[in-house]
Amino acid sequence: MLPTILDLSSVRAAYADGLTPLALVEEVMSRCDSLEDPAVFITRTPPDTLRAQAKALVERAPEPNSLPLWGIPFAVKDNIDVAGLPTTAACPAFAYHPDKDATLIARLRAAGALVIGKTNLDQFATGLNGTRSPYGAPRSVFDSAYVSGGSSSGSAVAVASGLASFSLGTDTAGSGRVPAAFNNLVGVKPTPGLVPNTGVVPACRSVDVVTVFAGTVGDGIAVRQVMEGYDAEDPFSTDARPVTLARGGLRIGVLAGGEREFYGNAEVEALYDAAIERAGSLGATIVPFDYAPFREAAELLYNGPWVAERLAAVKDFLDSHGEDFDPTVLAIIEGAKRFDAVDAFEGKYKLEALRQKAKVEWGKVDMLLLPTSPTTYTVEAMLADPIAKNSHFGRYTNFANLFGYAAIAIPAGFDSKGHLPAGVTLVGPAFSDDALAPFADQMHRALAAGMGKDRTAALPDASKVPDPEDGMIEIVVVGAHLTGMPLNHQLTSGGGKLVRRCRTAGDYRLYALPGTVPPKPGLIRDPGFEGAGLEVEVWKLPAEAFGRFVADIPAPLGIGKVTLDDGKAVSSFLCEAHAVKGAEEITKLGGWRAFITLRSSKILKVN
Repeated sequence: MLPTILDLSSVRAAYADGLTPLALVEEVMSRCDSLEDPAVFITRTPPDTLRAQAKALVERAPEPNSLPLWGIPFAVKDNIDVAGLPTTAACPAFAYHPDKDATLIARLRAAGALVIGKTNLDQFATGLNGTRSPYGAPRSVFDSAYVSGGSSSGSAVAVASGLASFSLGTDTAGSGRVPAAFNNLVGVKPTPGLVPNTGVVPACRSVDVVTVFAGTVGDGIAVRQVMEGYDAEDPFSTDARPVTLARGGLRIGVLAGGEREFYGNAEVEALYDAAIERAGSLGATIVPFDYAPFREAAELLYNGPWVAERLAAVKDFLDSHGEDFDPTVLAIIEGAKRFDAVDAFEGKYKLEALRQKAKVEWGKVDMLLLPTSPTTYTVEAMLADPIAKNSHFGRYTNFANLFGYAAIAIPAGFDSKGHLPAGVTLVGPAFSDDALAPFADQMHRALAAGMGKDRTAALPDASKVPDPEDGMIEIVVVGAHLTGMPLNHQLTSGGGKLVRRCRTAGDYRLYALPGTVPPKPGLIRDPGFEGAGLEVEVWKLPAEAFGRFVADIPAPLGIGKVTLDDGKAVSSFLCEAHAVKGAEEITKLGGWRAFITLRSSKILKVN
């Protein structure tokens, strides 16, 4: 029996137990027929066509799970081309029938995935709320009075309702993240250019990104990896240049008090605070940062010349079909006419100036942890004030694509009544897509919010994102291997990563060993000695590199366990007791770095 949410692990397990793709699509069609929200799909794949997809898959690849996405059902936002189904962008007069799949759809089909239909959206992907469509407004799976989020509205509801294992959205201002938050899903927003946009109706062509909605981070990453890759037909396509992030000692930037804005929604703020606390419990260092340059960049997307890109995408159609536009969408796009070429360049200059200010903040942190949306609204409230309330949703999302960042949105739990969900988003530098995933997955599991409408679902172990640092061995360094010291390269060249800076317990003494080049310390434990502890660094090394490193340690130094100020015992350099006889004790200086600084100043004075 299939679970409520069709995560990849559960579907694959069902296939391994004998379920067939044909039986699965019959179940999916039955669920779609029973769906209470009629606005989720614009066009469903005809039943016979869907059955034919399933049969063709088995003929092509008879062995269950023999392809990366073998028999996995997915839904597609209706601004992405799927051969055989119309593309409307939620505007019936705009509809056309593509003769081939978008590049990323072709890649997903080649991997074995099955298209179940095209989903509703804010018209021309202009909006973050999901109410701007002539096909109706999809609703939150938890309360039909509330918006689903947009513009990828139907895509999020399809996964959260258990109709598809994953779905595709697009994201210019946050459309692949906000609907994830409102429907208790993961939203994977790649670095712009990583996934090709060939065959996608543009909103703002230079910053648009195709995104993935899924039940788990692992599922979303697996789908993104199938879709990504350079495509010469997309002028903004680029090759991946993976960025790694320090897992040990991870510094996570959070909103400082002056930049917090939840528009009166104390429940979402409380869930954000709980997520910050959870990140700290997972070993991250929490660092308040200045959100101002990011906020100012976010404001450019709708209040600056980038709105003109929306006009560029549909200007010919607008000239002859203005009456076919949603009134709010029309007002936004026609507002672009007030900008000229000078405004475009001035906007670009401002964005680059803000990018420089943002770089200062990135010097303090490795990733950002932000509310996905600071609040939510009912459909009625949104329709009564569509521009202002929509802008509230994008306060913490609009900047990401303008700056070229990667992001993963995750569920953060439910309000105090267990009624509505909220989400948080981890944001990293360009091409940190894979590097964000392990911690995002750990956060999702730790926050225990379930998947989609199944808020009690346990996340399957099979979908865990592997931590590249699993199996690495910690070592404490106290002297010449510290960051910036002469032998630190022996750690970094072996793949070592700094975990944290801390102190030993108070019963250790430090000596400067005579006749060593470069100068080396001797660390000795002296039970009963009551000191303040010594400054040290904890590093991680791959097992093989750790073995080589330890083998090269010269006498009288060796490896033993050192107790840190938090009580944890970690492998470290220790010195044989006989070697410190007659050596200069430097314990009172507090650490080797202070000794080297003092020694250097004395040499300078002598010279």
